[in-house]
Amino acid sequence: MTSAQNTAFQAGSGVAPGALLTAIAAVVMVLAFVWVIWVTLGVFRAWQEGQASILDVAWGTLRACIVLMVLGFYLR
Repeated sequence: MTSAQNTAFQAGSGVAPGALLTAIAAVVMVLAFVWVIWVTLGVFRAWQEGQASILDVAWGTLRACIVLMVLGFYLR
C-alpha cells in the first residue's frame, strides 16, 4: 500500500495494516492447530476402538502436521 492508503486505512480502522494481518494470521494458525488436534484425537480414538492400526494413526497425524507446516509457511 502507498503511504496515503496506509494512513487512510489506519485512520478509518484505528489499527495498522501490519497488525491486522498478524492478527488474522494468528487466528488462522490457532484454528489450524485445533484442527490438527481434532484429527489426531479422532484417529487415536479409532485406534483405541480397534478400527485403525497404529500405522493409520501415524499417517493421519503426519498428514495433518504437513498441512499445518505448509499453512505456516504461507502465513509467515
